[in-house]
Amino acid sequence: MIAYTRTGSGEPLVLLHALGTDRHMWDPVIERLSAEREVYAVDMPGFGESAPIEPSAPADLARAVHEGLGLDRPHVAGNSLGGWVALELALAGHARSVTAIAPAGMWERPLQPKRAAARQLARALRPALPTLLRSERGRRLALGGTIARPERVPYAAALQLVRAYANAPGFDAANAAMRAGHFPRLAEIDVPLTLAWPEHDRLVGRPRSVPAVAHEFRLRGCGHMPTWDDPELVADVLLAGSTLTPGDVELAAEQDRDAG
Repeated sequence: MIAYTRTGSGEPLVLLHALGTDRHMWDPVIERLSAEREVYAVDMPGFGESAPIEPSAPADLARAVHEGLGLDRPHVAGNSLGGWVALELALAGHARSVTAIAPAGMWERPLQPKRAAARQLARALRPALPTLLRSERGRRLALGGTIARPERVPYAAALQLVRAYANAPGFDAANAAMRAGHFPRLAEIDVPLTLAWPEHDRLVGRPRSVPAVAHEFRLRGCGHMPTWDDPELVADVLLAGSTLTPGDVELAAEQDRDAG
């Protein structure tokens, strides 16, 4: 069963979170988005209130989300692991458009296995988190690796983020599956594609080759998980990505052929 929060009205837009977070990472942008879209903020399997699944590679997570929501080709957006899952949904024909923020899987070959030392530390510090995260310095230490402006994250939201990271039962399996693969099929996406690259991302870089039909944005002043850094900018990019039509993709492809 897939847990999610549904709000707003309009064309459906599904939001998929980063590795180690849950649907609450989208809280800063929900109000803005729900004024124009019917928003589904999802806990992917193994995170938040959704039970883990095995196997838990991005394609498996995508299949579970599609089956759990039962929506007919919604717009889909995701961050990091969620961006990769969003791309898998589009590749499988289950998305009307896809917006991926710093999508995982853009590396050229599978990565080496790696233990999540930061997660181990977060788990060890769980009793001290309420005290640690009350200060701006504590929030910088805990969140500075993924958020460029952690001082903008309120105490309650910071506590929720770190607890979600420490407690996610599906983290290890999803992390291992993610690192063991990559996503080389970006050029096969045949729905409107938007890619957004945070300026201060320490984890995922823009690949050397991006399809000409992709619409790209630079998220200035933002880290890998940008929703708290600049909620308005992120919401604007998500709305722009879910406004594109297949005709926009065809026009971009035609312009690219003309330029060649």
